[in-house]
Amino acid sequence: MAGGKGMASHGGGPYETGLDRNAANYAPLTPLTFIERAASVFPDRTAIVHGAIRRSWSETYARCRRLASALTKVGIGPGDTVAVMGANTPETFEAHFGVPITGAVLNAINVRLDPATVAFILAHCEAKVLLTDRELSRTIAPALASLERRPLVIDIVDDSVEGGELLGAMDYEAFLATGDPHFPWRGPADEWQAIALNYTSGTTGHPKGVVYHHRGAYLTAVSNVLMWDMPANPIFLWTLPMFHCNGWCFPWTLALLAGTSVCLRAVRVEPIFDLIKAEKVTHLCGAPIVLGTMGKASVELTEGLPPGVKVLTGGAPPPPSVIERMEQMGFEVTHGYGLTESYGPALVCTWPGGDDSDDMPLAERARLKARQGTRVPMLDEMMVADPETLRPVARDGETLGEVFLRGNTVMKGYFKNPTGTEECFAGGWFHTGDLAVWHPDGCVEIKDRSKDVIISGGEKISSLEVESVLYRHPAVLEAAVVARPDPKWGESACAFIALEADVEIDERDVISFCRRHLAHYKVPKSIVFGPLPKTPTGKILKNVLRQRAKALALLV
Repeated sequence: MAGGKGMASHGGGPYETGLDRNAANYAPLTPLTFIERAASVFPDRTAIVHGAIRRSWSETYARCRRLASALTKVGIGPGDTVAVMGANTPETFEAHFGVPITGAVLNAINVRLDPATVAFILAHCEAKVLLTDRELSRTIAPALASLERRPLVIDIVDDSVEGGELLGAMDYEAFLATGDPHFPWRGPADEWQAIALNYTSGTTGHPKGVVYHHRGAYLTAVSNVLMWDMPANPIFLWTLPMFHCNGWCFPWTLALLAGTSVCLRAVRVEPIFDLIKAEKVTHLCGAPIVLGTMGKASVELTEGLPPGVKVLTGGAPPPPSVIERMEQMGFEVTHGYGLTESYGPALVCTWPGGDDSDDMPLAERARLKARQGTRVPMLDEMMVADPETLRPVARDGETLGEVFLRGNTVMKGYFKNPTGTEECFAGGWFHTGDLAVWHPDGCVEIKDRSKDVIISGGEKISSLEVESVLYRHPAVLEAAVVARPDPKWGESACAFIALEADVEIDERDVISFCRRHLAHYKVPKSIVFGPLPKTPTGKILKNVLRQRAKALALLV
């Protein structure tokens, strides 16, 4: 009886009286608690492997506290930014804990960026300290030279590589020596406090700064465990850059599970397979291009692999042929979808297992695994909806809509960009800009970015669908499809293709192949062979290809 006599109001009552938060029953969520627990419960378990370096969790925790102490001594505190331009080495991993322990914000910079972009990021985030790998000095030196205010520079010196110059006041180990391994610290007073700043690798204009909070980082770290069914103490190979969405938050996940980080400076086939075998790796992550590289490994390299190594791929829709090849080699592939704005994984294509699915032909299983899936455990809500009305589309696998996200694992917003923040959160949902269909089983399948859909003669063509077919051609190494102005159809599909080495095919071969696998109106009407332009993170620059396609149309 709503509102009946004697009923308590929603604002009070016995459950709200004398039951306040206090230090014994409430603490703001932060992933920093994970490393303290790992060092306390598993002090001798291996945390870091890098060449000859093997450090335990107790040693790693002490180093993180030294880093925090050293940073505090040079004036770093809450609200400050500490930037890291580092490879997948112990120093970058330690920064994920040492920097936020001070209350400061970690800005892990993409090591593939050009000096001008790095300079923009350092200035925009007002970095007070920069930890930078000596090998990257060719990029960092001109970036620093262009700054009005230079941060304190600390050099990371990795003995496993040669070259580069020292740019800083001291090296990382000397800086750590100034710190206290028993540095006392507390977590944030408010879990909404920023923990990390990640800049998108946008294909036009300056990158946008995406702000993460402690609560979101904590929940994403837990979500990674649940979505991937990870056991305690996994052995994780860093084929994923730690600068990319903070390594999809896996540094914090590995502390939660007291796992082992096997460092890898560069993604090359031989070291990947050597480390998998030598360290008995159980998990690794990477973009489809990493899987494609691994899939071309020789038989000799793949011999002796431990069974059932789990691979999480994302960052771009993987061609089913790439998944098929990886599973033929014995890897267990899981496909996820996410954005910088969602701390990395937001959707995951979980595989049910069982007689029906396990007996499915490998090619069909790979096709289904290439779908983006359903929301990860800690994401509150997801929908595919009309971008104008925000009404969910039918779950028929055909109706196109935009993917929207909502929950604790969505960013705080864009740094110093209130207009951009307001626009992307319009209507109380995060607008991803990705177009997808919603299948009856609840799985989402991305079809395109909203700006990449091709409309030919009134029919919508998914560039991703055409690209997926092109990747099945044995001669195709990389492919991208964009709209080309067409006097008859308005637009038509134009395919840009990079071929495998020492292979020659012509336009007729490609078009004939596509006609066997696509509706005729979806078949590219023009083919261009050659290397594809990319961002520093490896994303294909479709805006550049669209300009090339327009130029081709003008030549006709």
